[in-house]
Amino acid sequence: MSQNTHSLSGKWYYLPEYGELCQLIEAQALWGETVCRVWLPGRNAIVQLPASRLKPVEEAGFRTKESLAYVVAAARVADALSRDVLLAPVASSVIPLPHQIYALSRAISGDRVRYLLADEVGLGKTIEAGLIMRELKLRGLVRRTLVVAPKGLVRQWIAEMATHFNETFHLILSEDYRTLKRLNLHPNPFQAFDQVVVSMDSVKPPRLKQAEDPVRERFEDLITAGWDLIIVDEAHRLGGSTDQVARYRLGQALAEAAPYLLLLSATPHQGKTDQFRRLISLLDPMAFPEDESITRDRVRPYVIRTEKRQAIDPEGKPLFKPRFTQLAPIVWDDRHQHERLLYEAVTEYVRQGYNRAVAERRNYIGFLMVLMQRLVTSSTRAIRTTLERRLEALKTRAKKLARKEFFDEEEWADLDGQEQVEWLLNTLSFEAWAQERKEVEHLLELARRCERQGPDAKAEALLDWIYRLQAEENDPNLKVLIFTEFVPTQEMLYEFLTERGFKVVCINGSMDLEERRRAQQNFAGEARILVSTDAGGEGLNLQFCHVVINYDIPWNPMRLEQRIGRVDRIGQPKVVRAVNFVLRDSVEHRVLQVLEQKLAVILEELGVDKTGDVLDSAQAEQLFDELYLAAILHPEKLEEKAEELLAGFQELARDVRQSLSLLGSATELDAREAQRMIAHPFPHWVERMTVNYLQAHGGRAEKQGGFWALTWPDGEQLKGVVFSVREAEESPAGIHLTLEHPRVRGLAMRLPTFVPGQPVPVVSIPELSSKVQGFWSLWEISIQSNTITIPGMSVSTFARQRRMLPVFLADNGRVFVPTARHIWDLLLTRPFTVLRHLDSQDSRHVFERLRKVAEEQGQPLYEELVRERQEQLERERQKAEYAFAARRRAIERIGLMQVRDHRLRLLEKEEARFREQLALAAQVIPEMKALVLIRVEKEVHERLA
Repeated sequence: MSQNTHSLSGKWYYLPEYGELCQLIEAQALWGETVCRVWLPGRNAIVQLPASRLKPVEEAGFRTKESLAYVVAAARVADALSRDVLLAPVASSVIPLPHQIYALSRAISGDRVRYLLADEVGLGKTIEAGLIMRELKLRGLVRRTLVVAPKGLVRQWIAEMATHFNETFHLILSEDYRTLKRLNLHPNPFQAFDQVVVSMDSVKPPRLKQAEDPVRERFEDLITAGWDLIIVDEAHRLGGSTDQVARYRLGQALAEAAPYLLLLSATPHQGKTDQFRRLISLLDPMAFPEDESITRDRVRPYVIRTEKRQAIDPEGKPLFKPRFTQLAPIVWDDRHQHERLLYEAVTEYVRQGYNRAVAERRNYIGFLMVLMQRLVTSSTRAIRTTLERRLEALKTRAKKLARKEFFDEEEWADLDGQEQVEWLLNTLSFEAWAQERKEVEHLLELARRCERQGPDAKAEALLDWIYRLQAEENDPNLKVLIFTEFVPTQEMLYEFLTERGFKVVCINGSMDLEERRRAQQNFAGEARILVSTDAGGEGLNLQFCHVVINYDIPWNPMRLEQRIGRVDRIGQPKVVRAVNFVLRDSVEHRVLQVLEQKLAVILEELGVDKTGDVLDSAQAEQLFDELYLAAILHPEKLEEKAEELLAGFQELARDVRQSLSLLGSATELDAREAQRMIAHPFPHWVERMTVNYLQAHGGRAEKQGGFWALTWPDGEQLKGVVFSVREAEESPAGIHLTLEHPRVRGLAMRLPTFVPGQPVPVVSIPELSSKVQGFWSLWEISIQSNTITIPGMSVSTFARQRRMLPVFLADNGRVFVPTARHIWDLLLTRPFTVLRHLDSQDSRHVFERLRKVAEEQGQPLYEELVRERQEQLERERQKAEYAFAARRRAIERIGLMQVRDHRLRLLEKEEARFREQLALAAQVIPEMKALVLIRVEKEVHERLA
């Protein structure tokens, strides 16, 4: 080698100590020793060693049947990954619906995985997010995932990820964080687990003026914990009323803390363009630098949305059945006169208390008064227990003023009625107004008198309705879900119904995940009735029940919709019945009558599938509160106030209707796609790849009673291995091996190269026609290019892209493309035999012939990769130009000329740097390498036959 070192560069050799082929880069003769630098493609590494350690290619040995089967299967796996075959539906127990397949397909088809999942309520955004997470994990792109959700939904996330995807998530609440910090098991408690769920408000950044060290430390630990994927549920809450609101600052920090980001919200816009821009800019700040950038064309690439009217099942039928809702006015008769008097007395107390609160600017008193009205409507038990606590506070308060507690309106709006009561009575001490203690004592006596006289009118009506529904549904064991806002009402109903022979279970917000799970299981089993509060009902999936009774009605109809949504879900086989109780001639009844007349017209114009977008907004909740307050404070002006407020509601509805068009148009869903996914042979390819690799490279793979026992070449063992979801479900104790396992994924990512001079195997495939004889080869076509890295800009990175090319050259010199694919399929699915190997000289000649054919056949694939890269860069260029123009306009509005000119010069330098990066990224490097070369022919005895 020393006498002709330059001419040998580029030649292939075998390196026994590494067990693989290598390519000579250069050789240098120095003081009697020849030193070589070689490239090991299997390790993508360059090593330096003496020339004496390099052996001829022929010494690498012949390719066995198992080594061929491994490469053929591994290449098909790699090809599937490059062509966006969906892995998650194949590797998950959940069978996705057409719209969920669509969401997953959209999510992984882009340059980056940063999307707003905006399906309407009840379509399973949690499942979609889980599928995307599984897809990214199976592709080796994600290991650490963070879920941020409202506190009422955190346990639902843990349960659904475990049930549908067999994924374990760990809930870290504030107290858990403090415990982990105190134990000092890990410097950052959020790094103690790879998959974490946190409550949105428990991890908000501290208020700017009151930056408490523990709060800041928790926030910084969360953001710096090194996440690959962050999922935010109810993400519209991150939009905030301004860019200084804590939730928006949390959103900004989360958006920068992970490369992959999913924002989930059924109602992302809510009629406020500035708030929506803040939300969607979390996905890509460069794309949305100003409110004017919020246009349909710019927003559409970032939003994945399906509407209920589009949703279909795998047979193509509508996913949701119709719903029957009715109002049930409850009448006070003579025996309930004390209850009527109590209601009227509390309403007067509320009216006086609220007016005083407004006059004295004590908002917290006003909030308490509003709750008192809702409590007396709910039950005598609910108002009595709250009056007792109020009286106790008035007795023990003495002259102590209300503590100055921080009040977060965003957090307050998220609380249900019971949580609001607890917050007000436990957090603040209220200063009484003159005579209030006597008023509370009088109301308390009325409440106790009512309870002594027997059940509430609504409780008696509930019993009648349960028997009536049993008869109408022709089901003596009919299951009924009852909702109330308040725990004391829940306790009363449990006692009332249990005493009358019903098997009853309860769920409320104070119960942990295991208690809620047991209650839900009991309701699915023997229990006939489940009584739930709003907080308890969050996350429940109760498709086995189809009757809901709303014992009291929350003021915002969206909360009512969310209650009914517990049973009106995907998989509900029956028509859902909802019965809404209301006391006749009460404030609530009068307001509902007005709403029914006037609001119905607006909602009908929108369409039933758009109603939730209007109702689930802060503006709508405020309008409803104002209408109820008007009915309490000025009942004689209810109609007038209703007209005024409903005009505001109509304007809100118009804004929402207009904003919905930003989210994209309806998509035609394919009902058959889900079934095709489930039948996909991908698990078989992974199994064939893994088993044959081990058998060819010094490991072992043995089938033992339906399971594989695998031994890797280094001695690591895995027993009880299965490769498909069906096998995993049939044998829960088995190990379900997928591409998520780093070793298995590595088999597809690091494909061995077939080099000139390597002996070409002669292969017989019994199921192939005897007329098909020639050379079959498999090639990897790829391009590489630079990434764009501009500080402060969200620009996508670009990984190496590749395609697999099968080529068949027949003995008559013709190239057959369909035959090439057919042979690949047969090698994957049918047994074949290696008859012999061509010698080195013939193999080298065949390699050169096939290389020329592959270069010609592969050009369209190369051009496709280049075109995809150019389209990607063009999107980045357009987005960057828009962002630079918006920033330039903002700078030009600065009054001080020196400041303006300085910032414009900096911007120009940044633009120039971006253009340089873009030009570099446009330069692609093509590569083509051989993976498999074989000669296809029949065995001699087959030909003779």
